[in-house]
Amino acid sequence: MSEPDSQQRIAVVLPDGSELEVDADATVEDCAYEIGPGLGSDTVAGKLDGELVAKEAAVYDGAELEIVTDGSEEYLRVMRHSASHCLAQAVERHYDDVDLAIGPPTDEGFYYDFDNLDVDEEDLADLEREIEEIIAEDYEIEREELSVDEARDRLADEPYKLELLEELADEGQQVTFYKQGEWEDLCAGPHVDSTGEIGVVKLLEIAGAYWRGDEENTMQTRIYGTAFEDESDLEEFVERKEEAEKRDHRRIGNEMDLFSIQDVTGPGLPLYHPAGKTVLKELEDFVESLNQEAGYDYVETPHVFKTDLWHRSGHYENYADDMFIFDVGDDEFGLKPMNCPGHAAIFQDHSWSYRDLPIRYAENGKVYRKEQRGELSGLSRVWAFTIDDGHLFIRPDQIEREVEGIMDMITDVLETFDLEYEMALATRPEKSVGSDEIWDRAEEQLESVLEKRNLDYELEEGDGAFYGPKIDFAFEDAIGRSWDGPTVQLDFNMPQRFDLDYVGEDNEEHEPVMIHRALYGSYERFFMMLIEHYEGNFPLWLAPEQVRVLPISDGNLGYAHRVANEFDGFRVEVDDRDSTLERKIRAAHDDRVPYQIIVGDNEEEDGNISVRDRFEDQEYDVEIEAFRDHLEAEREEKRTEPDFLQ
Repeated sequence: MSEPDSQQRIAVVLPDGSELEVDADATVEDCAYEIGPGLGSDTVAGKLDGELVAKEAAVYDGAELEIVTDGSEEYLRVMRHSASHCLAQAVERHYDDVDLAIGPPTDEGFYYDFDNLDVDEEDLADLEREIEEIIAEDYEIEREELSVDEARDRLADEPYKLELLEELADEGQQVTFYKQGEWEDLCAGPHVDSTGEIGVVKLLEIAGAYWRGDEENTMQTRIYGTAFEDESDLEEFVERKEEAEKRDHRRIGNEMDLFSIQDVTGPGLPLYHPAGKTVLKELEDFVESLNQEAGYDYVETPHVFKTDLWHRSGHYENYADDMFIFDVGDDEFGLKPMNCPGHAAIFQDHSWSYRDLPIRYAENGKVYRKEQRGELSGLSRVWAFTIDDGHLFIRPDQIEREVEGIMDMITDVLETFDLEYEMALATRPEKSVGSDEIWDRAEEQLESVLEKRNLDYELEEGDGAFYGPKIDFAFEDAIGRSWDGPTVQLDFNMPQRFDLDYVGEDNEEHEPVMIHRALYGSYERFFMMLIEHYEGNFPLWLAPEQVRVLPISDGNLGYAHRVANEFDGFRVEVDDRDSTLERKIRAAHDDRVPYQIIVGDNEEEDGNISVRDRFEDQEYDVEIEAFRDHLEAEREEKRTEPDFLQ
C-alpha cells in the first residue's frame, strides 16, 4: 500500500542548482517557508520553469523554482498587474455597463481593455485620483479558487470573461478570482497582498485594440498606465517617455520629409520620399561594400511564389497565418514572408562540388508579413519591409569560420554607428521543424563559436526560428532603449527540405549547412531606430542634405553657386531665398543639415568661406579645399558627428 499523498515527497530545483525536498502538495509559498521563515513571509510570487505564478501555485517534481519577493526583478511586474486591477475597479466605479476584457502587465507598465467605455484623455486624471483612493484604502487582495460552473455564475454579465472561461472549461480545471474591496476579476495572478502595496500609478494614454488582437473582432478601448514603487522612478520614466516622444520617428520623418504611410496605399506600406531614400541608399551601399569584401554574390527573387514553395520550406505549416495568400486560377500564391526559400531554390538549380563551397548569396529583398492592423506603427511594424538578407551554403567544417566572419561584419556595422550591443543564443521553439539530433547539433555549433571567442551572451530558450537556432544582437539607442537587430541563424532543416547537396571529396553526395544572416535586421526597423537615435541629426555620410550654402545677400548668390560646385559629389544645396541670414541659419538648423557654408562680400573677395556646424560653432576664413578634404575624410570614415570645428 502506497503512502498517503500528503506523505509523498518531491524535489524542486533552486536557482543555485540545489534541490529542495517538499511534500507533494506543497505550494511556492510552502517551499519558501521550508527555505526560511523570513523568505516565506516575504514571498510575493514564484517562478516555475521560468513562468511567473502565484505564491499559492502548486509546485511539481523537478520544477525549477525561484521565489519572488519585493526585492526581485519580477516584483514590479506583479505590482503592475495589481495596478491594472485598480484601473478596472476605478473604471467600473465611474462608468456603468462597462464590459471587462483583459488587463496584463507589460514591460513598461500595464493596460486594461474595456468594451462599452466612452472616455477621452481628459478623463484619465479623474481615474487616476480614483486609483489613488483605492490604493489608500489598502484593500486586501484575496485569491479564491472556483470550479468552472461556479465561475460561469459569477461572470454571467461579463461576455469577454465568459469567452476566456470557456477555454479553461475544456481543460476541466479550477479557476482563480482575485477580489479587492467590492471588486473582483477572473485572473491567474500573481498579485501583491494588498492595494496599499502598490506604489505610484500614472495613466498614460487611450488607444483602440481589437479583442484578442483579431481585427475581425470588436474594437475595444485600451487604457495604458504604469506603476513604480516610488515617485522618483516614475519621474525618471516620464522624462524618458517625453524624450522618446520628442524623438518619435513618425514626427521627425514628417518634418524631414523622409517617408509617409498613406490611407490610399494601405496600412503598413511605407512610401519613401527622396530624402528618406537617400538615407536608405547610403545604408544599402554600406552593406553592399561589406558583402563584396566578404565574397557574396547578389541575387534577386520575385515578391510572390506559388505556395508549393512555402509548403516545401515549411513556412506554410508554420507561418501561413502571417502570410498574404491568394488564388490565381487554379494555383495558390503567397507574397514572400522571407527570402531564404528563393535562395535555396537558386542553389538547388546547380551542381556543386565541395571545392565550390561556401556559396554566399545576398539580396536586399522586400518581404511581406500580415501583422494585425492595430499593431502597425510607423516603420517599427509594417506589412512590407526589406531585409539585407544573406544566405550561405557551406560544408560542416566551415561553420565556425563562416559564423565568425558574419559576426565580424555585424560588429563592424554596430560599431560604425557607435551602438552598444548584447548577444543572445536563441534555442529551439515549441513550434519547429527538424529532428532533436539536428537541433542539438546546430545549437552546439553556435555555442561553440561564442565560447571560443569568450563572448558574453544570454541564453534565450525557445526563441529560435522554427528552422534553426540563432545568435541575436540587441543594441541600445541614445536614450537607453534596446532594439532587436542583426542575427545569424544556423539551419540544418532547409537543405533537407529542398534536397540540397554537393559532391564531397569522397565523390559522395553530402548535405550542405545553410546560414541565414542579416546585418541590420530590416532596413525599416534600423532606419526607424537611427531616426530616433540621432533625433534626425544624421552623421554626414547619411544626411539627406550634407551642406547648405547661405549667401548673405543676393549679390553673393553667384559666388554661393560657384562654391557649391566645388563640393561636387556631396549633397549640397544653395539657399537662394529672399530672407535674412539669421532666418537661413535657423532654417538649416531646423532641417538638421550637418554643415552650413556662409558667404558674403569678405568671403567672396578672399575666395574663402565661413563654416558653421549643427552645434552652432563657426569658423571664418576657411579655405575651400581644406574644408572639402575634411568632408571627404569625415564621410569616408563614417564619423558619427560633424567634427570640423571640434
